[in-house]
Order: sequence, then structure tokens, then C-alpha cells
Amino acid sequence: MTIAWCWMTPAFAQTAITVDASKPGPVISRNILGQFSEHLGRGVYGGIWVGPASKIPNTRGIRNDVVTALKAIRPPNVRWPGGCYADEYHWKKGVGKDRPATVNSSWGGVVESNEFGTHEFMDFVSQIGAEAYVSVNVGSGSPEEAAEWLEYMTTDKPTALGRLRAQNGRAQPYKVAMLGLGNEAWGCGGSMTAADYVQQMRQFSNFTKNYNPAQQSTDKMMKIAVGPDQDDEAWTETVMQAWAKRVWSWDIDAISLHSYTWAKGTGERATGFTTAQYAALLKNTLRMEERVSKHAAVMDKYDPDKKVGLIVDEWGTWFAPEEGEPDYSLYQQNTQRDAVIAALNLNIFARHADRVRGANIAQMINALQAMILTKDEKIVLTPTYHLFHMYVPFQDAKLISVNYSSGAYTEGDIALPRLDAIGAIGKDRKLWLSLTNLDPRRPLQIKADVPGFTFAGARGQTLAGDQMGSFNSFDAPTRVAPQPITIQALGKVAVLELPPHSVTVIGLDPAR
Repeated sequence: MTIAWCWMTPAFAQTAITVDASKPGPVISRNILGQFSEHLGRGVYGGIWVGPASKIPNTRGIRNDVVTALKAIRPPNVRWPGGCYADEYHWKKGVGKDRPATVNSSWGGVVESNEFGTHEFMDFVSQIGAEAYVSVNVGSGSPEEAAEWLEYMTTDKPTALGRLRAQNGRAQPYKVAMLGLGNEAWGCGGSMTAADYVQQMRQFSNFTKNYNPAQQSTDKMMKIAVGPDQDDEAWTETVMQAWAKRVWSWDIDAISLHSYTWAKGTGERATGFTTAQYAALLKNTLRMEERVSKHAAVMDKYDPDKKVGLIVDEWGTWFAPEEGEPDYSLYQQNTQRDAVIAALNLNIFARHADRVRGANIAQMINALQAMILTKDEKIVLTPTYHLFHMYVPFQDAKLISVNYSSGAYTEGDIALPRLDAIGAIGKDRKLWLSLTNLDPRRPLQIKADVPGFTFAGARGQTLAGDQMGSFNSFDAPTRVAPQPITIQALGKVAVLELPPHSVTVIGLDPAR
């Protein structure tokens, strides 16, 4: 079945969009909507954890309002404890009753209470319905320490570590779905060369075994090696060469990629930007397409069957912290521009579904491009949160071909596509489309002609805000929220209009 779409400028020029749903492509992994929480600023303490004695409603110390909000967006996994902090984290200090206070030298030299450790994290992901993506300490730890952590979490045998876990309140083994073999080994994770890291990674991969009997066959733990920073294709080459020459004693299932959307100007904040800054940041984020393509091409040389996935486990916007917040907190506001940027990146990951098996936005709460902001008992859902909620139907949906001429809008010497779109057939058999109007000034009129496809109805939501810089605050928490969009459906024709700087997701119900 083929769906033909057209959008019309105010001058009524038309450009066709063709959606071919007759040959569904690869599955868009639900893991591209993964989350990330690190011990920095108020990401964990105050964001997730308030402690059982807090007046803020909680379940075993974990905020109830945060759990309720996150369950609604169905996060597939949460990456923890970092980030940079992962390579100074020693897990034994975060279990049991007597936990020593330590220094978080990665983020501000603040005191780390270790109140939030393995059991608390596993309780948290269980409460929100997510899987655990645990990063082991390669930078300052040892293969023995990592191996013992995996045994502690996953064994069902009465070993010393299994009994210790039971004594600490958990009789049954935990499930670890994803395991990161370090973090940013080229930087805060040890300042290693690629060759140095590969030597370390082989040992960690060899000795980190998952003993959970439920994960010994089809549901095995995914091991993720540290991959490149942005454009470092040489790093990818070294890791993939090692993988191609591996022996039976070690293996990896994926490599990571870290690529943030940075503002050019030093000190630029998330709010109060100009249309020129808006365009510059969108141009910056669209480089993700080039980066994913180049690293995938290197991987194809050694892995033409695409056995090794690419996990973009740190991505998102990075601005100067809000006024009054310490630099190490990475606390920033979140505007409609961030939601547009999130859509563009998720669309890129979806279009590369054959290689991109996951992604983790940085970060989940109170840091960088967050889903949620909290302040004492207050909570705010950001535009990026609402965007992730709208993208739930794309989890494990099958990618379908979408062809169109995007048109362009210009801002000074920057030319950007006006439209970005993806399509998929969901597990519910509905046809889902995401349509992003990048233009911050002009609406985008769409006329949908649907030959060969009969639909019983159409529904959709638009996330726009009244301005490109609109954001939700503790005083105005619902200023930016999805709104129903009017879709005129007559026979096999549908017509709708996309507001400026907006993301629209629509679903077409097949006729029975």
C-alpha cells in the first residue's frame, strides 16, 4: 500500500510525500527511547531519590510523582550510574546498611552519600517498568570488581555474593539487560588510546558474566563497548578490528557513540535565544545523520551482517546551567526548540534502524535535556518529555519508506530542510507518521492522498508551544503540551496543517 502526501506553501506550490507501507523495513528498537541518569547535580538525589523519611510522597525512598510520569512514556531502559561517574563508582560502597560517604570527583567534588545504590536503582527501574543498563567501572576499577558486581546482581546460587544480596533484601537475582564496559575511555573514563581501551575491554568482557538463568538463551545481556566521541572514526575502526579478530572468550554486542548538540556561543543558555541561534543549533544537531552514517560505514567493513549494534547512549542539547545553579549541576531549562531537536535525532536513529539498536538521551531528570525538572515537592514535565510520550507508538514498530522533497527555510547563511518525517507500522497495525516543521515562522499545510490504503480514521497530536522558546516552569507547568490536531479525512484524502516549530504525530487506523 502506498500513501501519497503533499504539503503546500502559502504560495500553493506542492511537494509530494510518498509513504510505501507495502514493504516494512527493519524494526525501530524501542531502546532508541532509552534514558540516562547519573550521579550529578540533582539528577539522582532530589530527582529520583528523596529517602523513605521524606515528606515528599515516595515508595521506598523513590519519588512517586516521578515514577508516575516516567511510566507514562514507557522508558525501555535506564543507563546508570554514569557517565563519568561510572568510572569512579565502586559498587560495594552502595549496598548494605553501613554505607560510607565518598567524594564525587567527577561532578563538583560534592559528598556522595551512596544512599542510592544497586538495590535502589533496580527498585527504581522496576517501578517505572524499564530495564537496567548498568555501566561497570573500567577506568579506576578492575575486572574482578566488575565480575563480582555481576555475580552479586545475577546469581541464583547460594554463593557468598548471592547470600550477601539476599541479606541486603533481594533473594531473587536481578535482570541486567544491558552492560556498558566503561564510559568515555578516551576522556573522563581513563584518557586511554583506542588500543589501550581494547586491551582493557577484552578482559572486562571476558569476566563479566550474567548468571541469571532467565537470561541464558534468547534474553541474553547485551555488552556495549565504549565507542567514539563524535567524529572519531579511527576509534570505531580500532574497536571493530578487535571485534573481527576476537576469540571465544570475549565478545561485544554493540559499541557506543556520544554526540551532543552544543551551542556555539560560550555561556548560551537554553532560553532567550534568537532565530539565528535556533537555526544554528538545528544545523548542529542534524550532523548526527553524518556521524551515524560514517561510523556505520566503518562498522560495515568488519561486520557486514550487522551483528554489532550502535548505541548512541549520550545525546541531547548542552547549554550553560541556569542562573544561580552550579556549573557541575548541568541543570538547564527545556524549550520547544529542544523538543524539535529530540524529534530530529530520534528520526535519524529510526532511519538507521538496521544498525542503531538503542540511544540514551542525557539526562532523565534535572540535568541537560531532561524529561523532568523537580524542586522540592514540585515537578515539571518538559517539552522533551511530551515528545517522548508522543513517540511511544514507534517503539518496536517497523520502519516504512517515506520519500519527499523537504523544501527549505533559510536564516541568514543557514539553509535547513523545512520538513522532516518518518513512518512506521506499529505493533497495533496502525500506520504512524511523525512530521516535524523546522520553520519557526511559517505553518506547513499538508494534503494527504492515500491511494491503495483505506483507513477507518485518523488522529494525531501536535507539540508546538506558542513560541519556539516556550518552556514549562514551576509557575506555568503546562504552557507547552501536546494538543489534538484537526485532520480532515474525506475518503482517501486527509488534510492538516503543521504549526511553526512543531512536531506532529498522527496514526491512521486501518479499515477492518
